[in-house]
Amino acid sequence: MPAVNEEIVRRVLAGDKRAYGELVERHKDKAMTLAFRMLKNREEAEEALQDAFVRAFHALPRFEWKASFSTWLYRIVYNVCATSLGKRSAAEHVSLNDEDEQSLDVPSEEPAPDAAYESREIRDAVTEEIERLPENYAGILTLFFVNDQSYEQIVEVTGLPLATVKVRLFRGRLMLRDAVAKRLGVANGAPL
Repeated sequence: MPAVNEEIVRRVLAGDKRAYGELVERHKDKAMTLAFRMLKNREEAEEALQDAFVRAFHALPRFEWKASFSTWLYRIVYNVCATSLGKRSAAEHVSLNDEDEQSLDVPSEEPAPDAAYESREIRDAVTEEIERLPENYAGILTLFFVNDQSYEQIVEVTGLPLATVKVRLFRGRLMLRDAVAKRLGVANGAPL
């Protein structure tokens, strides 16, 4: 049975630097998915991921187990990517005001597009369409659907208020549903 994150972190902190490779190996795929969905560029995502893993290694002695290791790591990846996006002049940002948040009927944690993940065609379409969404939606949808993060964990990772996370998930789901429906030739608004 593979060692749990906590055991591996304790080995790293005890001086076993090679054990950190186990953590990297365990989390690199989901972390790369998050970085790529946010940055929309494989080279930039690889660079950001490398930077995030180096930062996490150096910050590991300060890790307090207030969150899971994966949530903590995804926050570092998210922050590195957000910094990279901030440096881009073409970065898109959606402003949310109180009126927007109050006027939307934000669903609870009921999944929308992920219920249709059973079909490979739909799964592939969903993956590709998430990649095409604006970074602020793609990152949050990736954390929710791919990395299986809860609303609270996404708040921890992104540093965004819960209402903003819910609104972005809601809007992202709508954009994703419409894009996948259009791609698959399903009537607009049909549940996925």
